Amino acid sequence: MDKQKFLQVFSEVLAPDTDRVKSATATLKADYYPLPESLTVLLQLLLSDEPSPQRQLAASQARSLVPKHWRSYSSQVRAQLRQRLLQGTLQEDEQIVRHAASRVITAIAKIDLEDNEWPDVFDQLLGAAKSNEPRQREVGTYLLFTGLETISEAMQHRNKELLATFKRTIHDSQSAEVRINTMLAISRLAIALDSEEDPASLKLVQDLVPDMVAVLEQAIGAGDEDRTTQCFEVFQTLLGCDSSVLNKHFADLTQFMVKVASEKSLGEDMRTQAISFLMQCMRYRKMKMQSLKVGQQITLMCLEIATELGDAMSEDDEDVTTARSALGLLDEMASSLPPNQVVVPLLDALGPYVNSPDPDRRQGGIMALGMVVEGAPDFIATQLHEIFPLIFRLLEDSEMKVRRAALDGVMRVSEELAEEVGKEHKKLIPILVKHLDSAMRGLKGLDDKVHLDIIKASCNSIESVVDGLEASEVKPYLSEFMTRFTKLFSIPDLKTRGAAVSAAGSLGSVAEEGFLPYFEPTMHALQDFVELKDSSDELDLRSQTIDAMGSMAMAVGPKAFQKYVRPLMQATDEGLHLDHPKLKETSYLFWAMMAKVYKDDFKPFIEGVVKALFESLETEEADLEVDLGEENADLAGKEITIGGKKIKVAALAADTIVDSDDIEDLDVDELADASDDDDEWDDDLEVISAVAQEKEIAAEVLGEILTHATKDYLPYMEKTIEAVLPLVEHEYEGLQKAALSTLFRAYAAVWELQPDEISKWKPGLPLQQQPGAQVKKLGELIMTATLAMWENETDRALITDINRNIAATLKASGPSLIADPTTLKPVTETLVQILTKDHPCQKDFGDESDAAELLSLDETSEYDWLTIDTAMDAICGLAAALGPSFSELWKIFAKPVLKYASGSSAFERATAVGVVSEVIRSMGGEGITPHTSTLLPLLMKRLTDEDPETKSNAAYAVGLLQQHSQDDATILKQFPSILTKLEPLLQTANKARMKDNAAGCVCRMIMRHPAKVPVPQVVTALIEEVLPLREDFDENEPVWDCLVGLYQQEEPTLISLTPQLLPILAEVLAPEPKDQLKEETRGKLVQLVGFLAGKDRKEVGKYEVLREVLS
Repeated sequence: MDKQKFLQVFSEVLAPDTDRVKSATATLKADYYPLPESLTVLLQLLLSDEPSPQRQLAASQARSLVPKHWRSYSSQVRAQLRQRLLQGTLQEDEQIVRHAASRVITAIAKIDLEDNEWPDVFDQLLGAAKSNEPRQREVGTYLLFTGLETISEAMQHRNKELLATFKRTIHDSQSAEVRINTMLAISRLAIALDSEEDPASLKLVQDLVPDMVAVLEQAIGAGDEDRTTQCFEVFQTLLGCDSSVLNKHFADLTQFMVKVASEKSLGEDMRTQAISFLMQCMRYRKMKMQSLKVGQQITLMCLEIATELGDAMSEDDEDVTTARSALGLLDEMASSLPPNQVVVPLLDALGPYVNSPDPDRRQGGIMALGMVVEGAPDFIATQLHEIFPLIFRLLEDSEMKVRRAALDGVMRVSEELAEEVGKEHKKLIPILVKHLDSAMRGLKGLDDKVHLDIIKASCNSIESVVDGLEASEVKPYLSEFMTRFTKLFSIPDLKTRGAAVSAAGSLGSVAEEGFLPYFEPTMHALQDFVELKDSSDELDLRSQTIDAMGSMAMAVGPKAFQKYVRPLMQATDEGLHLDHPKLKETSYLFWAMMAKVYKDDFKPFIEGVVKALFESLETEEADLEVDLGEENADLAGKEITIGGKKIKVAALAADTIVDSDDIEDLDVDELADASDDDDEWDDDLEVISAVAQEKEIAAEVLGEILTHATKDYLPYMEKTIEAVLPLVEHEYEGLQKAALSTLFRAYAAVWELQPDEISKWKPGLPLQQQPGAQVKKLGELIMTATLAMWENETDRALITDINRNIAATLKASGPSLIADPTTLKPVTETLVQILTKDHPCQKDFGDESDAAELLSLDETSEYDWLTIDTAMDAICGLAAALGPSFSELWKIFAKPVLKYASGSSAFERATAVGVVSEVIRSMGGEGITPHTSTLLPLLMKRLTDEDPETKSNAAYAVGLLQQHSQDDATILKQFPSILTKLEPLLQTANKARMKDNAAGCVCRMIMRHPAKVPVPQVVTALIEEVLPLREDFDENEPVWDCLVGLYQQEEPTLISLTPQLLPILAEVLAPEPKDQLKEETRGKLVQLVGFLAGKDRKEVGKYEVLREVLS
């Protein structure tokens, strides 16, 4: 090989000319890199006096060639090269070259150790780290870091020596670089550390944590942003290690981070990194954070930092600031910690902020409030009586930025509590319209970002509020809304136009048929938007328009929308090929909406739609080949998964002459600092994630279509299962959820197509009627995939979704899914794990000892509780599917469920008592009788619970228990007490359905043991104070069954109250509200009206509804 020519070509890579760089790169790949001599020359160049950029690039390329050529050298040459390289690196002045050379040394050491060569490598590295020369210590500590990063297993036997060295170098007084390198090395050692196998090393690492904090503090004090960032990254790494590494000093570390985040004199980057660390603590050490009770302190810190937001409120401003980071931390905390550690202290502290004369404090206060709603909506709902006045006042604030923040607050509260906010529409909507009008009048052009932002925020808030209204409630606003939105459809700013389009779509979906007068003009105004494609903003608007049109289709129905279907189906098909992920996903979702609207009439489009969705699911995800370096040679040629995408690792050839195609591209960007590599990978992962997210939507849409157009979808069902089933094992949790949901929906769809004698299942095992062979096989496939994930998955949202799917399918399809004994056992065990908070998804990352700690905590975050809540729903599904035979399983579930029923949290008690009632109803007399003496005392206590929901559920449960149980002795002893406790429930306001459920309970008591109930008094109370039922229409069945039975028995008090009962009957039999009565109950009441008309037709005829019933 011509060395001089090689160096001449290599130098061209650094030329400021793209064509020259490309030409040089191609020549190097084809003519030189396949030859072993190229590595020798690169190592010589690395050790030369050439400029540092050229030497760094030489090191980078040499590192990639070491696995390919190192073994081709003789042992003598290898020994000479390694020693020259080590000595040269120890004397190197340029840090960037030292680091690049160190990685070459590590790459060589990895191969040599595999070949039983360079036995004293560790002694040499430790010797350099202990040297009296600062430069050598800098190289030595960095080499130990790269060694632990690459060949940690080979170094584990030297942990004691390593940590003793680190104890010394972490205090290096002459070199900050040594201290930072030491931290980096400790973090890599901690990653590989087995705390159970090596407790001595664990203790040494734990003892180094305060020293590491001191290094971070020194870097902060020196204003060294680069080294500060490295230190923060080390602590982020340690969060991913065995939790015992940090636990000893976790509280102090948390306090240090709070101190840094709170210090306004520090730079933005330093504070945001401290906040980022706290956020990761909330995600991966949330139980530890809860046990430390630091929620209130950090909440108040975030509230104060939020006042620094200034004028940077626009949703288009994506800059990371301390204030934005603090608001993000509040959001994370509200989801991770119970309300008493976040929401309660925030609300308690909010007054001085929202009442402050300083607009920044008012803005910060309302923004902070908005951020905690998503994480604790149930608790926020109980505080709306205090929150609404505050929001209304700030919406009228004198400062525009405060009003803008209040609009954001309205949107966030409405998104989570649509119905509750909707109740305030008469007061709220006029204010929102006023803001919209003011901003539209004040708009001075495209550069007027302030007014444009207010217009978008107003549209978004209106959209969120409207979603919580009934069609009749939104009807009065249609004209004024559509007049304004139509004007905004032509505004030049496309993002503002999109906000108006989305709001119009939501308005239409809520208004339903009331939107028909506005439908055609709106479609005409929007029709050109579905053809936009010349910019990213245009494609965004196209996506929003298609979504809005789909919502309008749902509102106006198939007939009115018919002429738009085919053009829009063509437009959405075109949208798949415009390289815009959001538009592609919107196209898929539009198809789902069309399937909902047209059902069987969607048949002409199914073939094309399914073909496109299958193509998405079958997209090859192993199309990115990367070289992860010699340290990962064991992965060569294999596929790994990163960010939900399978990536093929480039093969490392062992031949002396390497084919040029196997040599990685020479990239000038490799001259950048090593940290830039992470940014490049982040970009890759964003692409990877986008692919997985597209598949997630495609899988969901397949589920929608097969549900709503089942008969015409059947030819594609088998292929759907084949395409979706493997996705259950995908690394991306969102895609896993979508895949499982679609599989369960497929099962439910084909179940309904079976003959009635099978689909109308009967509870209990063994099955009284076997499902078809294909349905049975599908169930087995689904449960095998589900159990494999359900038992070990750590993602709470995924487990919660599995719980929901199990519950819904068992209630709809009965016991066939769990008919196999090998299935029922793990289902039961997993549900018990969740109820006892011992499931992997309920533990902190890397900590196997959390169950006791979690159980000792007083409260649970609403997000955590949702996992338990849905598990309880799955238990109800089991009870429904098994019927009386569930009695044996109830012995397993009873203890954890009843523990919640007696807990300190109101929503836990209410949920658990609700589960008890469902279990009673499902098991019936045969199953529930043995448990009567255990359940009744608890339910009696809950009848006087302070929480209305719990009290209401208890009334329902007591009624069912005395109706079904055959243990009359136990129940009748409590009859007087039951009646006493029900009486105030019948007389109070119908909060949480208390009056309705109490009425149902007492009517069940009359039907079961009429002689034990004072019927005249109860009937009088029902007719004069309770009926008609207003909330829980299910209880109309026992109430009217009871009254009809009493009429049949000619109960005198009831007969005398007939004139008062007739207007109640007229209201109950009226067309609205819908679903007041089941058909069977309605039939009984129609007969009752006929009976009463036979007694006094004139009296009955006073009521129009009753006259129509008789006609």
